[in-house]
Amino acid sequence: MIEFEDAQNKVLENACFLGTERVDFRQSLHRVLAEDVISDVDMPPFNKAAVDGYACRMEDLGSQLKVVETVAAGEVSSRQVTGGESVKVMTGAPVPHGADTVIMIEDTESVENGVIKFKGKKTARNIAYQAEDVKAGDIVLKKGTLIKPQQIAIMSSVGCLKPLLAKKAKVAVFSTGDELVEPSITPGKGQIRNSNSYQLISQVENTGCYPVYGGIIPDDEEETNLTLGKALCENDVVMLTGGVSVGDFDFVPNVLKDSGVEILFQKVAVKPGRPTIFGKTNSSYIFGLPGYPVSSFIIFELIVKPFLFKLMGYDFKPLEVKLPMKVDYKRKKADRIAWIPVVINNKGEVSPTEYHGSGHIHAISESYGMIGIQKGVYEIKKGELINVRPF
Repeated sequence: MIEFEDAQNKVLENACFLGTERVDFRQSLHRVLAEDVISDVDMPPFNKAAVDGYACRMEDLGSQLKVVETVAAGEVSSRQVTGGESVKVMTGAPVPHGADTVIMIEDTESVENGVIKFKGKKTARNIAYQAEDVKAGDIVLKKGTLIKPQQIAIMSSVGCLKPLLAKKAKVAVFSTGDELVEPSITPGKGQIRNSNSYQLISQVENTGCYPVYGGIIPDDEEETNLTLGKALCENDVVMLTGGVSVGDFDFVPNVLKDSGVEILFQKVAVKPGRPTIFGKTNSSYIFGLPGYPVSSFIIFELIVKPFLFKLMGYDFKPLEVKLPMKVDYKRKKADRIAWIPVVINNKGEVSPTEYHGSGHIHAISESYGMIGIQKGVYEIKKGELINVRPF
């Protein structure tokens, strides 16, 4: 059995970058940049009005100002502002030459038709200056950036229409077991609906990878062998739940060995999730996750997710928030690191979720995140600060 931290390191050490491709920026959400994005323009591209108002010279604010022109956003003034003059401008419009200030409309009063006066005591310049945000040639997004909506806005603004991205990992997802039926089927005696696969498919999608649902593999060694062998040839990663422990019908470890998979670990010192397999071939990887839904969910988040991101060139760092425990927490065994689902109250205090074990899927649904209780630690006191990892 491998220690939990060693398992995390082992999967990352074996993750090989999948390569790159150019993709329309509108389809780049949740993907990873494989090169820097450079701005082709200054931003702002000119000195622009930050408010609706009157462009003038600061030194003329004590005098009446003649309004000589009105300029909307998208238009350019034809005038050079001189002493005693102003140009009415809208937010975003270029500031006319000669003006160094834009006074807000609400800080002015009309003296007579076409003449205004500043009625305030002082004003900011209210100008967004050319290139104060970005200069042409600047790096605006760095290689290795995980693309979110705000990064798509930046690519739009600099004309990056086909960014170079890391290829998406193609991940086949299976569940194993004769007891499983699809969600559309009412379970008979001894049967349960297959929830693991659809949970994992959603988790795979959240990483920006491409999930392929392979279905339910029955408890048959020959069929397991054929199905997994084909999947390993057609996908970057194969992931399955169940069949990885030591029961009479848990064929997966032997099937993998017979198929030429190099198994790098088969058990992990973690709770839940001890019967977790990780292996590789010359061209693909496989994870065998426990059959219980809480175990498979947590092992994906802790071990599989960072691995998938690394395949795509992204260094995933999970968010952790340090918060106080609301109650004392004790456990009887401390031979493994344990991950416990938790809730947080409106005071920011942490409590373990009502949790009946690895099959209690509702515990995950109702939780904010999880806490890791290190090996050898039996108790966490009320008020003690602990790292919470949000789901």
